[in-house]
Amino acid sequence: MTAAAALRRSVIKPPSLARPRKVEKVPFVELYAGRLQGVVSSGSDIERVYVSFFDGSSGNFNCSTNNNRPCGGLRSSPCKHLQALMGEAVLQFGAPRVIAYLGLGADPASAKGPGDLLRFIKGGPQREEAGMVFSRFLTYLHHVSLPSTTAPIPEMNWFVR
Repeated sequence: MTAAAALRRSVIKPPSLARPRKVEKVPFVELYAGRLQGVVSSGSDIERVYVSFFDGSSGNFNCSTNNNRPCGGLRSSPCKHLQALMGEAVLQFGAPRVIAYLGLGADPASAKGPGDLLRFIKGGPQREEAGMVFSRFLTYLHHVSLPSTTAPIPEMNWFVR
């Protein structure tokens, strides 16, 4: 397949990962609606998760529980949950794609790890409801728990066939 044909495909082959993703720590990470967003497990409470995001247009970020309680470690710089989210995003999508998607001023050739990218986050904390991201995570969990079938699944008919 030519490079031009590969760019027109709706499904792309994921990059081979340097290590397996830590899905127990960051079960959900996505580039969506101009943001890097996802769900990060709490380090202290197995029942708690944090909804975190970096906004590409403003450079702002947020981290709160799925019940909209603010993260205690979120100050004027990204907390450990946001750092974990960035780390898994770099692993999942690659630093060049994250840099391009968020519009960071980093050089893709020299920025390999999440710390290299976090230095280019120029915004600050921005309070926002966690519901949209958490709802997308729950929908994702529902879809991955569906049994394999060749029959049509009505809620997934928006996928390109």
